[in-house]
Amino acid sequence: MPWWNAQTHADRRPLLALRGRIKAGLRAWFEGQGFTEVECGALAASPGNEAHLHAFATSRIRADGTEETLYLHTSPEFAAKKLLAAGETRIFEFARVFRNRERTRLHAPEFTMLEWYRAREEVDRVMDDTLALVRRAAGIAGTGLLRHRDRSCDPNEEAVRLSVADAFRIHAGIELLDTLDSQGRGDRDILATRARRAGFQAAAEDGWSDIFSKVLAAAVEPRLGLDRLTLLTDYPRQEAALARPKPSDPRLSERFELYACGVELANGFGELTDPKEQRARFEGEMDEKARIYGERYPLDEDFLAALAQMPAASGVALGFDRLVMLAAGAPGIDDVLWTPLPPDP
Repeated sequence: MPWWNAQTHADRRPLLALRGRIKAGLRAWFEGQGFTEVECGALAASPGNEAHLHAFATSRIRADGTEETLYLHTSPEFAAKKLLAAGETRIFEFARVFRNRERTRLHAPEFTMLEWYRAREEVDRVMDDTLALVRRAAGIAGTGLLRHRDRSCDPNEEAVRLSVADAFRIHAGIELLDTLDSQGRGDRDILATRARRAGFQAAAEDGWSDIFSKVLAAAVEPRLGLDRLTLLTDYPRQEAALARPKPSDPRLSERFELYACGVELANGFGELTDPKEQRARFEGEMDEKARIYGERYPLDEDFLAALAQMPAASGVALGFDRLVMLAAGAPGIDDVLWTPLPPDP
């Protein structure tokens, strides 16, 4: 039955009411921490420059009749970092964001991203924020647990902190760091050989990042956040387009993800503020996008200019709908969206 059927809506309404309570509780937490709530515009000159990120494009007609291609943003990140450059120090937003080619029980083309930034604070601080927010959401739900399918996770237990390299070694039997050079560039052939030996597929057209993602999705992610939250840390630099390199090991980055019940909940960075390096990374990502999908997105030159003025910062993007889904123990994110799109045929 469609979501607007009266009985269907009545059945779903307790979950939607919980969504509102969790949002209010998280907003109060941010306000208590001295954050300012912001509202970034959804239309952007560039939707983001990561190879596997797909946007919705539109056309703005100017007063003189000429047209300009704009995109619905896939994240408020570029605009939020411009606000940091402008002088904001602690900001957050419940942002409506849009991503194409994404429709599963865990993905919706339009969803809510809870994103926040701390200027002049280290990535460990926003890791702590992330854990605190997830625990608060579970407490508001009343069970104190996060649940998905037949899995549960107690967010109040001490979180497991696991590096990507250790996760690949433990769960996939692959020594990942040996496939990276001193600057974090991946050797595709070495990783392909090791992946095949461990029982994974590596097609001839797959690059290093493709193989990395396949192994991560098949062998690593389903085993994270079981019983306790997992912070997956120290991503290879090649897999962190907007994160700064880790000072102690330039092959790696200050990027982490939070997992619960095998579901990715949040993605955080110690933010890269070098515009030259950021441009090079974006161009590399767009070259890869053109190779795989035959298209590329423009760079946001305004964003790159702002990076030169932006202070050191750390930030996180958390999937708010997924968090509500897990706190409620709902089967999928459509169950906690007020007006979900119909499923794909």
